[in-house]
Amino acid sequence: MNIEAGLHALSNKSRLQILAWLKDPTGNFPPQVDGDRVKDGVCGLLIARKLGFSQPTVSEHLKILSQAKLLKGKRIKKWTFYKRNEKRIEELKKNISTKL
Repeated sequence: MNIEAGLHALSNKSRLQILAWLKDPTGNFPPQVDGDRVKDGVCGLLIARKLGFSQPTVSEHLKILSQAKLLKGKRIKKWTFYKRNEKRIEELKKNISTKL
């Protein structure tokens, strides 16, 4: 795993907040019309609403988290749903502890 990309993704409080919320998607987000919040992920629009930022701003945060492979995106109809990539998050934690 690219540790630098992971650290960059974690260097923003909004991205950290997104990851924290997605730890408990049913507790942090309302029900969705499409997609199961746990199985499929949370709609990017719901994440944007909760953050209180514009859709393009949140899309950029989600893109950075996805490029670092800390999130997985899944298309359902015209929406993208996001969930944590627990395997990659654990790898990053392990790599950080090994390097420091």
